[in-house]
Amino acid sequence: MSTPQLVSKLPQVGTTIFTVMSALALEHHAVNLGQGFPDFDCDPALIAAVTQAMQNGHNQYPPMAGVALLREAVATKIRALYAHEYCPNSEITITAGATQAILTTILAVVHPGDEVIVLEPCYDSYVPNIELAGGVAVRVPLTPGTFRPDFKLIGSAISPKTRAIIVNSPHNPSATVWTDAEMLQLQALLRPTDILLISDEVYEHMVFDGKSHLSASRYPGLAERAFIVSSFGKTFHVTGWKVGYVAAPHALTQEFRKVHQFNVFTVNTPMQHALAHYLSNPSPYLTLPDFYQQKRDMFRAGLASSRLRLLPCEGSYFQSVDISQVSALSEAEFCTWLTREVGVAAIPTSAFYGNGFDQHIVRFCFAKKSHTLEHAIEKLQHL
Repeated sequence: MSTPQLVSKLPQVGTTIFTVMSALALEHHAVNLGQGFPDFDCDPALIAAVTQAMQNGHNQYPPMAGVALLREAVATKIRALYAHEYCPNSEITITAGATQAILTTILAVVHPGDEVIVLEPCYDSYVPNIELAGGVAVRVPLTPGTFRPDFKLIGSAISPKTRAIIVNSPHNPSATVWTDAEMLQLQALLRPTDILLISDEVYEHMVFDGKSHLSASRYPGLAERAFIVSSFGKTFHVTGWKVGYVAAPHALTQEFRKVHQFNVFTVNTPMQHALAHYLSNPSPYLTLPDFYQQKRDMFRAGLASSRLRLLPCEGSYFQSVDISQVSALSEAEFCTWLTREVGVAAIPTSAFYGNGFDQHIVRFCFAKKSHTLEHAIEKLQHL
């Protein structure tokens, strides 16, 4: 007997760089500043709320779209922060994390042959999601070095086949945050089209230096065509819970839910009730920028004496550095060397490009305990 041979739907896809670098870090007992997750726990009150929800009997299937109290809490948060009104019953859906939310969105709206613009460097799930839907990813580079959007290039990439564009701000991996002028330019560019916007806003509560996150929901011309994606896992330090949400106009949400119900159907019940309870106090997400800015500033100060050139970090929990003064190795080779020989894991920015574009820039994650960052800084500051 022999196993039937398959023709892969994703022939170019292997193991993700995040898995590879985390495994290498574990093998060499390195400080893992590669994969983007905290090494500290969430608020004990949130765990207590999950326990209470289970004890209260919230252990069976919730409604397909999500627990009503949680959808209402999300609508309240968006209204308070971004002055946009979403109907919790027909325009907000709770998802099994942001990655599932983006995949479901793409499967719902992209037909075979449709083009979807992605701005590189971009998160590694975007292009495989597009290909699974039978679509064509149109890769447009952000400006090398600054990672700002180039609207001339974006405009030239638009064709009659363009179905959607994916935008991510605050941005992974570069930590740039789109400005009001850039959001208005995007709105003006899309206004005469039927192009949909998939706005990946999972780091919405990590914008620094007194600035505010500019959600696509703030802009009427974007909100009317946008799927807004966010993540409770990122916001509340519970990435393993895999709970997020999508907010979109009613007509778009109807199509999204058609796929969602046959994808995951619904999401972990007690955690939804716990998150709904926890969101009644806005303080945890309103104070999150200061919490992560302190970690950013500590990490940047520790590396100031090294030959690593720090790029601006406007948002997210990532810090990108230029390694040109340290090594002539490629980004991927440098990250392997750094993990094995120095004892700190990082992620090559080239992994976020389809063609492996190498700018000698690597990404660190500073969502770590102070002593973890101190340990990493001690190893890195002499480079």
